[in-house]
Amino acid sequence: MVSKLTKKELAKELGISLASLYYRPKQFNKDWQLKIAIEEALHLRPSYGHKRLALHLKINKKRILRVMKLFGLKPYRRRSRKYRKTTDYSMIYPNLLLTNIPSHPNQIWASDFTRLGFKGKTIYLATVIDVLTKEVAGFSVSTGHGVFLVINALLSALNQRLPPEIIHSDQGSEYKSKIYTGLVESLGIKVSMSRKASPWENGYQEAFYSQFKVDLGDPNRFNSLGELIAEIYQTIHIYNTQRIHTVLKMPPKQYAILKTLTNQAA
Repeated sequence: MVSKLTKKELAKELGISLASLYYRPKQFNKDWQLKIAIEEALHLRPSYGHKRLALHLKINKKRILRVMKLFGLKPYRRRSRKYRKTTDYSMIYPNLLLTNIPSHPNQIWASDFTRLGFKGKTIYLATVIDVLTKEVAGFSVSTGHGVFLVINALLSALNQRLPPEIIHSDQGSEYKSKIYTGLVESLGIKVSMSRKASPWENGYQEAFYSQFKVDLGDPNRFNSLGELIAEIYQTIHIYNTQRIHTVLKMPPKQYAILKTLTNQAA
């Protein structure tokens, strides 16, 4: 039987300070509670930036800004383009992340997709990210943004991991489709969705997409779609395993290992 490492031995093995094993969980829980407070405030005052939120919540504006960046929270900016209203008869799912705090890797995932311009066309990248560790668990690239784009991203994550307890997304038609929600629920995963007109409630991947596009560079420098997709794979791999995450102070993969071992040693 393999004996458990002490926290001191674990810190030495991972090359980190002993204090980090104790500080992060408490700080994360505090940040998560503030995130929820900010989301509730934005639900009432969607246009509030970090300065007004600080006044509203009576909290230091620097802390508000740090937590907003941490979870990708942004005030709502009304688009000039007008959309025709249609009646939505699909199932309404609650935002379970308002009442659930992730305590270990592979517990809560968030899913979203972004657009990349390439040779006059639009390429779509869907990702599934572990909310706690920031690790990209799975992703999918396509020339369309139908339901199978987000399903393939989910299947990509499930190819290497067990199903999470919760998967969160916005209320996009791809995520509200019966095909997607039926698959998720058949796997025993709880569906969580942001409330309508509350895009900040699914900002978990905003910080990743912003930095990812910087690291990827101009997609038009590639001669073919295949070359672009290969670079997307490589960029995500480097993000997970090598690139130091500003908040985690280490790559997401290393942080996931740290959290797993810390939970086992607790």
